[in-house]
Amino acid sequence: MTQHLQNKQILVCVCGGISAYKVCDVVSKLAQSGAQVTVAMTKEAQNFVGPTTFRALSNNPVYTDLWEAVDLKDPNHIRLARNADLVLVAPCTGNTLAKMAGGLADDLVSTLLLATDPKKILVAAAMNEGMWNHPATQRNAKRVFEDGAQFVGPAAGWQACRTQGMGRMSEPADILSAIEARLAPQTTQANPPHFTP
Repeated sequence: MTQHLQNKQILVCVCGGISAYKVCDVVSKLAQSGAQVTVAMTKEAQNFVGPTTFRALSNNPVYTDLWEAVDLKDPNHIRLARNADLVLVAPCTGNTLAKMAGGLADDLVSTLLLATDPKKILVAAAMNEGMWNHPATQRNAKRVFEDGAQFVGPAAGWQACRTQGMGRMSEPADILSAIEARLAPQTTQANPPHFTP
């Protein structure tokens, strides 16, 4: 990791997939590189990794509820989205990808994403091969990409359903490299998702 991450504000939106455990490594490495990391979690994500883990790794509060501090003049979902240099969605489930494509905002993470400039969003999709290859998911990924978000992966490999296939979340090292590339001073070419033929 290089100086490009020093003092960068990175918002990590963790969704409800088994690969949420890999995001712990991403958050830890980002914090070690000097980035200011904030984590927001869906309710489903908390079934895989608890907020306490991310609070310890990031040394920052973890946000889990849209209604936290709603009486503030500057609500969390607006402030967090506005202040972020980059928003990582990992693992980005099929459900979250569909919400992003449709502009839905029915929980904290989807509301944060709707309040964020898509050009600041990096999507690390993660789901079963059948879900990734489904025409609806492919349409959603294409729409999210065309709206300005970039993708890292998904990759092919072993999945929690005991099969091999496309849809596996990229490894933490690849996600970290993609973050670093996005935050480097030079402009980088957008990476499309690995669409199925």
